[in-house]
Amino acid sequence: MSALTLKGPHWVTVRQHRRALWALPAAVAACLVVAVALRVLPSPRGTLDPNIWYDLRPSALEGAGRGMLILPVLIAAFVAGPMLAREMESGTYRLALTQSTTPKAWLASKVVVAAVLSAACAAAMIGVYRFGWAPVAGNYQLSWADRGTYEATGPVVVAYCLLGVGVGAVVGQWIRRTLPALLVAGAVTGLVVVVFGFLRWSVLPPVTLTTPLTERPEMGMPRSAFLMESGLLKATGERMPEWACTSPSGGLGPCAADLQVTGRYVDYHPYAHYWLTQLIETAAVLALTALALHAAFRVLRSRRG
Repeated sequence: MSALTLKGPHWVTVRQHRRALWALPAAVAACLVVAVALRVLPSPRGTLDPNIWYDLRPSALEGAGRGMLILPVLIAAFVAGPMLAREMESGTYRLALTQSTTPKAWLASKVVVAAVLSAACAAAMIGVYRFGWAPVAGNYQLSWADRGTYEATGPVVVAYCLLGVGVGAVVGQWIRRTLPALLVAGAVTGLVVVVFGFLRWSVLPPVTLTTPLTERPEMGMPRSAFLMESGLLKATGERMPEWACTSPSGGLGPCAADLQVTGRYVDYHPYAHYWLTQLIETAAVLALTALALHAAFRVLRSRRG
């Protein structure tokens, strides 16, 4: 990463961590090479059909999507450990404060450099992932709502990377020891990613489709829909699991008269919910990022005080 156009503490930050900062652009370049290769290379049968189950593309993209979830954790660990806590643990940050640099400018240089590079590389990885994902979109574990694919195809992963920077800035100053700060920042960021993953599909109400007992409501769903729940309906509107009327053969059998089952239902999210959910989650994560950065500068002022 070139530091020729940077000045002051920003130039120092890039100079100090230039080798580590080059890792993100290098990862983007490597992913692009792999994505291009998977798009142009034929499948094992010598065809270009992307839907063959043993094709490398679905497996590679599923792993890449999961890998994108780890990126914010790595960013948080780097900012908290090598970028901040190590300087405070060794006392080298005091040298920067003797070079006409205020504590606020010193911390801001770390945050700005990490945030700009992280956001730019995350956005580039989204483009690379979408390029490789297009031919196999909708395959098993590669639907728009699946874990990994959902994050890797939208702006939410950029927000998570910025959150990693904010969490790293707080934890690095608070703990001031490299290894503990690295572990704590990574764990906190990973926990946020996991929690939001469980909550995201409960923000918007799903679409409900009901049918008589003799029909399958799944047949009326759009092919791109994300199924949330299915079951049986009683005359009172109460919901019941499908196994309540399971036949000995394992299929849906006759229901007992006292159950008063009159129909079936499915809850699903249509593809139209994808971008709205992405924007809501991105806004929530960016709000947490702002709080983390505010806390980081408050910690800085309290330490200096």
